[in-house]
Amino acid sequence: MTVVVVTDSSAGLPADLIGELGIDIVPLHVLVGDTTIREGVDDLEIDYTADTVSTSAPSPGELRAAYTAALARSSGDGVVAVHLSRQLSATWESGRQAVRDMGAEESVRLVDSLGAGLATGLPALAAARSAAAGATLDAVHRAAATAAAKSHTFILVNRTEQLRRGGRLSTAAGFFASELVSKPILQLVQGRLELREKVRTRSKAVAKLVSAAAAAAGSGEAVVGVQHLDAADAAETVIAQLRERLPQVREVLTAEFGPALGVHLGVGAVGVLVLPGGWG
Repeated sequence: MTVVVVTDSSAGLPADLIGELGIDIVPLHVLVGDTTIREGVDDLEIDYTADTVSTSAPSPGELRAAYTAALARSSGDGVVAVHLSRQLSATWESGRQAVRDMGAEESVRLVDSLGAGLATGLPALAAARSAAAGATLDAVHRAAATAAAKSHTFILVNRTEQLRRGGRLSTAAGFFASELVSKPILQLVQGRLELREKVRTRSKAVAKLVSAAAAAAGSGEAVVGVQHLDAADAAETVIAQLRERLPQVREVLTAEFGPALGVHLGVGAVGVLVLPGGWG
């Protein structure tokens, strides 16, 4: 068999790639009042502006079950589990507890993606492609960790209410105490969500988002991921401008933010993930 890759539902990977590469997905939880929704499993319409909506990580028991099944499917070759940043979610810590409970520290390797959304999905994809090529557990783990370490993520947020309520922004005090911010651009720095700059209009913010991503990609090969929440037109604009500015980019992945991230980013959010150097 081969090494099996596990990730969480925040990864946002297209279903065809998940199926093709045999990636296992563990759902995050969205809490709507007294109802718990498993992202990607349960259907329920969500009002992202409601203050009764929140999120939670999978339990150690849920992750233990996922890792155990993946390890069995690998026929002993091992598991690499790539999860969203431990600075943003308790998922990685739940995973670590699950591995301890299993006594499987050598056969189940955890990777902190230092991000969320496609910033988790692309390292998981790098690992899965390495596994599909027959790489060892150490090499698959290294592929995920390398992709996570070199990625850059920028996010344009349309409204700030969810950021204020969710408390995930590390510079929140200064951000919300400052002058009115119409369209903030955020970035992930070592797994923390930080304010990059403040822009007055959405059109200018989209231009800034594209410029930040283009600068991060550099002049060499790169992989790009674009995500959005109910902002398909803006995402298409970003993709078109990036293709024009970065002709060396051969692969662009697109996805919508799932509910677990949408609760914190809000409708209209657009994110860009850049992996300079490509998969190598």
